[in-house]
Amino acid sequence: MDTDQLYLRDAYLRQMEATVVAADGSRVALDRTVFYATGGGQPHDTGTIDGRRVLEVAKSGGAIWHLLEGDDPAPQPGSSVRGEIDWDRRHALMRTHTAMHLLCGVIWNEWAVPVTGGNMEPLSGRMDFEFDPLPEGFAARVEEMVAAEIRADRPIDVSFLPRDEALGDPALIRTKVSLIPADVREIRVVDIVGVDRQADGGTHVRSTSEVGGLRVVKTESKGKGNKRLRVEVTGG
Repeated sequence: MDTDQLYLRDAYLRQMEATVVAADGSRVALDRTVFYATGGGQPHDTGTIDGRRVLEVAKSGGAIWHLLEGDDPAPQPGSSVRGEIDWDRRHALMRTHTAMHLLCGVIWNEWAVPVTGGNMEPLSGRMDFEFDPLPEGFAARVEEMVAAEIRADRPIDVSFLPRDEALGDPALIRTKVSLIPADVREIRVVDIVGVDRQADGGTHVRSTSEVGGLRVVKTESKGKGNKRLRVEVTGG
């Protein structure tokens, strides 16, 4: 049974009531969850399920598994449980993920350079781009452009498109939608209105002003034609 990923439609949900559909030692799979499972460069949520700390959240097929602290067996199938995420950590990740999309957006709009990889932690992250070399004054220019979009308080919309429609949208081609498994028939699209529109399964804030700020702390060369930016999310 596939787990209903509640955060895909509302990233601000903090709690849920759910039913256990499978258990394996200290791991439990639920029919629905507010806990984000590691993926797409975003780490999993933490929090509690029935008072036990959630140490890891991972997807296997369509099921989301939650690893609970301690050696006691997880609640058994058919049990009702209550879960709550660590909101401060989740919100930091939401701000960070949106900041990374702003970074992608301003770089694409200014230089038409695609992103080649990335990863994030709460309030910090890295992204790789196809630059060779970096433009003069690049870090300061990027910070300035991202700051302008944050000040603009742009709304962030989430929608769902049929796979065929998403694949036929030239604006989404650079997000490598075609790499999504063929059995995924509905594509989730995150749109920072006027800046960046991508297929994405992560959690985001509602508007750019909620990000706070972004600072480029380091640029690195990761081989010919590949430059890495390390960033921090500030304010908030």
